Amino acid sequence: MIHIHLKVADVSRIRFAVSPTWEAVTSLRLLGAASNTGLHGRWLAAVRPRLAALNIGLLTALVRPEGYLPDFLHPVPSRRTESLQAGLRQIAETDPQIVAAELAHLAEHPVAQEGPGQQARVELLTELARRPELALAQIVSELERYWEVAVAPYWSRIRALVDADIAFRLEQLAAGGVAQVLGALHPSVTFAGQTLSIVKYYEGHVCLRERGLVLLPCAFSWPEVIVRTADPQPALTYPPRGLGRLWETAQVSTDLALSGVLGQTRARLLAQLDLPMTTTQLATHLDLTPPAVNAHLKALHTAGILAARRNGRRVYYSRTPLAEHLLAGSVAETAGSSAERRRPWQRRSGPA
Repeated sequence: MIHIHLKVADVSRIRFAVSPTWEAVTSLRLLGAASNTGLHGRWLAAVRPRLAALNIGLLTALVRPEGYLPDFLHPVPSRRTESLQAGLRQIAETDPQIVAAELAHLAEHPVAQEGPGQQARVELLTELARRPELALAQIVSELERYWEVAVAPYWSRIRALVDADIAFRLEQLAAGGVAQVLGALHPSVTFAGQTLSIVKYYEGHVCLRERGLVLLPCAFSWPEVIVRTADPQPALTYPPRGLGRLWETAQVSTDLALSGVLGQTRARLLAQLDLPMTTTQLATHLDLTPPAVNAHLKALHTAGILAARRNGRRVYYSRTPLAEHLLAGSVAETAGSSAERRRPWQRRSGPA
């Protein structure tokens, strides 16, 4: 169990952030698993065949399924949202002495080095620690290549999920304050008095020393909560709400009964909005132009079928309860009609 002690100044500096770099790094933990099962099984099955051209051995030696994770690999964003390139620059600018020390510590960490291939990993990490400047350049290059193959194709859905989580947490803050937000982040996290406690395999006490705390919803951190207490900025990474929907991409039927009322494009939009999305995200998913999508979204919003929420420059659209009822009824009606077409001998031939 690790206990993080917050003072008033720390509580006033709690903020949220989104990090594509952190998503890429944490996703590497999953690749150490032996199978494609679990919550992220669909992603693993899709991504593994694409990794042959990458130096995946280097990346999985740096990011182990369990245990110590070098702090330099997960820089904390200085702003609410930060680009992949900004995160990679932070990694590249790490003091080489810090890199060497953290790689050496990883090579000796008993939990991180469990599993087959230990000797080869330790030799690789030891060699990287001897030449940290070269190691940094190699690590940043491989992380960027890995992002393009493994995470970028899914980033729009991941981003929609974490933004929706942050919106929910901010509503919690307005309704119940910081205590409600911190106490509901994850089953392994509790908040009492001025102490945030997280279940871990080690015991420790940390004072934030008025550095504040950054809360990072991260899809690939599931099922763990990851704690960073190093300078300059402590952070806590947790799985966002609704994670089970991430890989359940809507199977949009072209013969939804609702299409006859709203039109096929608007019915497809509703079916796709299993997660809140922006106009651009929806246009990409449905292969439509953003202006066309925007016109449909505004019409559905005016009719009370969609809700709109602004987050900075982005506007996220989500289904209202009315939309859920309409879509559920449409799917049921379509399924019933299909069953009738498949079983004509069961139809009544005379009056009811």
